[in-house]
Amino acid sequence: MASLEDEIQRLGGPLELLRSGRSGAYVFPVKAEFTNWRDEQESWRTTAALMDLSLHMPDLTVEGPDVFALLAHIGANSFRNFGPMKAKQLIAVGHDGNMVGDAILFCLGENLVRIVGRPPALNWVQFHAETGDWDVTVRKDERAILNPKGRELYRLQLQGPTAGEIFEKVNGGPLPEIKFFHMATIKIGQYEATALNHRMSGFPGLEFFGPYAELEGVRDTLLEAGAEFGITQIGGRAYASVATESGWIANTLPAIYSQAEMKPFREWQNVRSFEGMLALGGSFVSDRIEDYYVTPWDLGYTHITKFDHDFIGREALEERQDEPHRSKAWVEWNRDDVAKIFASMYNEGAERFKYLDSPMSTYTACQFDRVEKDGRHVGNMNLSIYSSNTRSWLSLGSLDKDAQPGDDVVLTWGEPGGGSNNAAIERHAQTTVRAKVIARPFSGITEGSGSRIPATV
Repeated sequence: MASLEDEIQRLGGPLELLRSGRSGAYVFPVKAEFTNWRDEQESWRTTAALMDLSLHMPDLTVEGPDVFALLAHIGANSFRNFGPMKAKQLIAVGHDGNMVGDAILFCLGENLVRIVGRPPALNWVQFHAETGDWDVTVRKDERAILNPKGRELYRLQLQGPTAGEIFEKVNGGPLPEIKFFHMATIKIGQYEATALNHRMSGFPGLEFFGPYAELEGVRDTLLEAGAEFGITQIGGRAYASVATESGWIANTLPAIYSQAEMKPFREWQNVRSFEGMLALGGSFVSDRIEDYYVTPWDLGYTHITKFDHDFIGREALEERQDEPHRSKAWVEWNRDDVAKIFASMYNEGAERFKYLDSPMSTYTACQFDRVEKDGRHVGNMNLSIYSSNTRSWLSLGSLDKDAQPGDDVVLTWGEPGGGSNNAAIERHAQTTVRAKVIARPFSGITEGSGSRIPATV
């Protein structure tokens, strides 16, 4: 099979590859709705939301004496005090300091780490493990659509105001104290699970996992015990909107397509890989692939990026510290302009605007929607949803420092030129949407680490 580098050269460059329309919107491999997506969205803020993460994310198990050294070589975050029964968010940048990807590290033993998340970070780790001089072994447990053998583990989240009461009930008493991003063993009725304390919705809850064969029993136990507390199963439609509310920019473009230092990775990766199948879209258009790359600053990761060790991209990040940086931001759409977009669906013989699919209207793998303030380009939005919790349309992305909460901005919605090469995108006209920069969708809520979903592919 041809390599990713072969295909880039054949097509004439990375932008030609990414704009060739290879992937459409991702459909999560769980039931679309268990009740309805509006009530399901609201459950993670009002009662308890049960989410199934078992099928859509790959796991990469890395084991051996050099596992921590390998991860520290790749990760821009500190690995001090990392060890068994602790978790950590891996921040992986390339040689130029731009993001390759992020994932969650679950340290399950002295020399055993299981990495879970969107494929680019896992592929980057696997590449270095297989091509470098590291005393480790790797094993990938692919996501369900690529895994005819079946998954090794189930992975669930239960989050929301009443989640703690449900956990105490199925555990047969109070849970052990679990510090943030630490793990412990808990009971789910007759089953034993490993639980991670991290916040997705902003409310307390746990992510927990165990043998995949126990999934149905664990889920049934939780649903029965949680009925009195309003437990709600989350379907694929509502789940797709979690990242925007919680503040995880889930669909970044991995910065692997152009730099000479990345050529060995592109030659190692095949054309049918996640990176090879990504599609680029949205109203922001540039003839430079580098304009689509993002940094840890853009994603709000600078508080966990540490220069206490040597890692790939350290020198580049240090040199770029004093540059102007964008930062993670939300914008809330003007409701009259939203109504204008929906009304255009009924224009016979006239222009229609890009369809707003509810609740998530991010329609391609890596979407960049242009945002302007006073006629100047100030950043891009990457994820757009309707939130039943705020009763509004929201977008999450990165903006320049002079676009602050309360400022009025304009978002351009839709593809230039009436559409794109992607068959999943209908013919339409671009339009503009008035919007306001907001601090975050909800006040007084601690921001979590996100739901770690791949937005497309």
